[in-house]
Amino acid sequence: MIDDIFHTRRHFLRRGLALLSAAGTVPVFLERTAWAVGDPLDRFRNKGDDGRILVVLQLAGGNDGLNTIIPYRDDNYYRARPQLGIAREKALQLTSELGLHPSATGLKQLYDAGHLAIIQGVGYPNPDRSHFVSTDIWSTADPEGRKHEGWIGRYFDCTCKGNDRPNPRLGIAITQEAPLAMQGKQFNPVAFGTPEELSWRGAGANARSREAFEHLNDSTGGTPKPGAMNSETSALAYLQRTAMDARASAREIQQAAGGSGRAARVDKRPIPGKNARGSGQLGQQLSMVHRMIAAGLNTKVYYVSLGGFDTHAQQLNRHQQLMTQLGDALSEFVDSLKADGLLDRVLIVSFSEFGRRVAENASQGTDHGAAAPLFVLGGKVRAGIYGSHPKLEASELDQGDLKWQTDFRNVYATVLRNWLGADSSKVLGGAFAPMNFLKA
Repeated sequence: MIDDIFHTRRHFLRRGLALLSAAGTVPVFLERTAWAVGDPLDRFRNKGDDGRILVVLQLAGGNDGLNTIIPYRDDNYYRARPQLGIAREKALQLTSELGLHPSATGLKQLYDAGHLAIIQGVGYPNPDRSHFVSTDIWSTADPEGRKHEGWIGRYFDCTCKGNDRPNPRLGIAITQEAPLAMQGKQFNPVAFGTPEELSWRGAGANARSREAFEHLNDSTGGTPKPGAMNSETSALAYLQRTAMDARASAREIQQAAGGSGRAARVDKRPIPGKNARGSGQLGQQLSMVHRMIAAGLNTKVYYVSLGGFDTHAQQLNRHQQLMTQLGDALSEFVDSLKADGLLDRVLIVSFSEFGRRVAENASQGTDHGAAAPLFVLGGKVRAGIYGSHPKLEASELDQGDLKWQTDFRNVYATVLRNWLGADSSKVLGGAFAPMNFLKA
């Protein structure tokens, strides 16, 4: 019977938090058993852990790296982009050769404050220009397509001890579905768009989910008869324990993300010298992440996303809006962490599935390309520009695309080894030399 509802334990773990987190009434079987094991929330609380936290930021759609980090001294850039090229005098100067998009003032502030590293020409061998394929490659850290689990999911798999179940709350994605990057063989993260979704009655609930919930909640089917031990009752006991853990964990996540208690007071505190800026969707996600960090959750990795970077047509205005939102949201997030004394514990790493073509198209946009810059931010970052800007001469391009200079797995290896303290070769399936954008 149990197998008819949830085919595998892993499937239950995928759905458990969405089903059992914040229902208005405590399920009967939880009410019967919770007092026997003590406070279920206690095992999830952060007991003074000052461990490091990773925030992964996906720029979905393929960010135009050339109009993000602008080679304003290179005439090849302006010849390739007579309509889209950002004027020399408007670029926010980083060096004598390079500047940021003029709307990315938040990024410029972070760079000047010593909190932003820019890594040039990031990509991988034999680049793929499909959104889906390239996103999967970045997510699995496997350009050859042999791995089916995400690189962060494998990291969590590697941290499991013995037969311990991975705690889903170690990774939280502010997304409608769990991103592939965070899915392992054993580990699956908590994923939600808003705190209200952490409920079995939320938008994700369906008839099959309710049937499973009601079966677990059933006063007769939910209680094994004395001495009755078989595969079904064993599975039911497992699901009951998992359900109680899921409900307890999700309730605390919901409270933290929604801004209750200390986290809310911290997040609403005005930042000296800052005015309210419309940082949009990404700002809202990062605000939730800040609240959860400030609330003391023991989450190691957060995942957020900003979409809209697939700028095939009329790119100028759209990309300007994205650069404003990106810069403002990250600047506000860093300022909030700094104000609360948390910045040295947090590392933010961005990625986009690919860059854009060097030449603009006939629709005043740019098409799918290859290599692009990525950003690393935090209190322990060695600020600066890493790698030289890709060359734009026709002879230096790869079928009209920028050639990659830095394998993205070198960035991952740095994060895994030097930030998360993991064996990067075990997670990535090979040896990739770490870079030096992190302080000791």
